[in-house]
Amino acid sequence: MTVSGTLTRADLAESVNRHIGLSRAESAAIIESILDHMSAALERGENVKISSFGTFVLRDKTQRMGRNPKTGVEVPIEPRRVLTFRASQTMRDRVAAS
Repeated sequence: MTVSGTLTRADLAESVNRHIGLSRAESAAIIESILDHMSAALERGENVKISSFGTFVLRDKTQRMGRNPKTGVEVPIEPRRVLTFRASQTMRDRVAAS
């Protein structure tokens, strides 16, 4: 993991390189392939579930009224699709224990 406390694609590829022994280029290609596959599924409107990790869930939000906090004027917020992540119970337990 990097000093900033953020896990990056490069960190994942390095981990694959160390643990499996593939070249850095092959490791990076595997990570990119996995992320591309997940992204494509989400673009098609599918949820992505990774056992013992969590689920990336697409939700359609309806139009609603919001308020500009600076002016107080009400404005309509357009309907949109949002991506949320729901951690599995296993992941929640691991995070809580650390």
